[in-house]
Amino acid sequence: MIKTPYYLIDKSKLLRNMEKIAYVREHSGAKALLALKCFATWSVFDLMSQYMDGTTSSSLNEVKLGKLKFGGETHAYSVAYADDEIEEVLAHSDKIIFNSIGQLERFADASASHVRGLRLNPGVSSSEFLIADPSRPFSRLGEWDADKVATVIDQISGFMIHNNCENSDFALFDQMLGEIEDKFGSLLEQPQIGWVSLGGGIHFTGENYPLDQFCARLKAFSERYGVQVFLEPGEASITMSTSLEVTVLDTLYNGKQLAIVDSSIEAHMLDLLIYRESAKMAPNDGELEYMVCGKSCLAGDIFGEFKFERELKVGDRLSFIDAAGYTMVKKNWFNGVKMPAIAVRELDGSVELVKEFTFDDFVNSLS
Repeated sequence: MIKTPYYLIDKSKLLRNMEKIAYVREHSGAKALLALKCFATWSVFDLMSQYMDGTTSSSLNEVKLGKLKFGGETHAYSVAYADDEIEEVLAHSDKIIFNSIGQLERFADASASHVRGLRLNPGVSSSEFLIADPSRPFSRLGEWDADKVATVIDQISGFMIHNNCENSDFALFDQMLGEIEDKFGSLLEQPQIGWVSLGGGIHFTGENYPLDQFCARLKAFSERYGVQVFLEPGEASITMSTSLEVTVLDTLYNGKQLAIVDSSIEAHMLDLLIYRESAKMAPNDGELEYMVCGKSCLAGDIFGEFKFERELKVGDRLSFIDAAGYTMVKKNWFNGVKMPAIAVRELDGSVELVKEFTFDDFVNSLS
C-alpha cells in the first residue's frame, strides 16, 4: 500500500476525457493542445499525446516541457517574455503568441522567421471570479482595440482568444463567440490570418455537454474565416481523473467533529483555498458529519465538511476526488508538509508509484 499523501491518476478515467477530445477533433476539425498551466504531470503524457495535438504554455519552462515530454505542436505564450529567455522559447516552439503589440514589436527581429500570433481580449468572459476573469477591468491579458491590432496584422498569422473559464454552458460559449466575431471579425477575415486558438476553460468533456452542437459551431467558425481552430483544454482534459489520497491522523470535537489528515489544502490543493471552495469527496453521505482539516498551522487549512456512514478513526484513508487541475501544478512546501507522491493506475488496473518527494527536494527548493 502506497504511503499517503499521494495523487492517484486513473488512466481509465483520463481516457474518457481523451476520447471526447478525439471526437471533437474529428467532427469539428479543431486541434487540441494540452494547457500545461493546468496540468503538467508528464508521466501520463504517453496516453494523452495519442489523443491530442500538442501543448500550449505560459512560460519558458512549460514550453520546454511540452516540446521535450509531450511532442506534437508546441505553442508558446506568456504574459511577457524576458530578453534572456526569448531565444530558448523560440527554439522550443512551433508558434509564439505575444500578449501585446509592445512585446510583438520588441521581439520582432528575433522572431522574424517564426510563426507569430497575438492575444486578443474581447472584453467578455464566463468567469464568476474577478481574480480569474481575463476580461476584468484594466486587464493586461491581450489587446482590446481592433483598429490598433490592424496596424500590425502583417506581422502575424493568427490569434489567441482565451475568455472562457469553467464554462459548461454551450449557449454562453456560442453567445460569446458571436460577440468575438462582431468585435474582431474584420481582423479574422484578413487573408494572412490562418489560425485562431479559442483557449481553454470550455468544459466540453463534462456530463451532458452537447458535443455535436459544439463541433458544428467550431466548424462553422473555421469555415467562415478560413482558419484552423485550436482548443486549449486544461481542466477538460483531466477532469475527474485524479484523487488526492490521505490518512486521518487525529480526531477531536470542538463544537463540530473534526478530522485532521496528513495533507494540507494550502500546500496540496491551493486553488480551492484561493477560490474559497470545498474539496470533493464521493461518496458523501451518511449521518455523521466531519470537518476534514489539513495538518498545517494555517487556521483555515480546511478541506471541507463531509458526511460519513461511520465514525472516523486514526488510520482511516480518505480520498478527495477531482484533484488534478490547477492542483498538482500548484503544490508547495508550506510548513514543510510532506509533498504528495504521484501514482498512476494503468489501464490494466495496476498501480505504479512514479514519483516520491524527499527531504532533499524540500532542501533544494530553498537556499
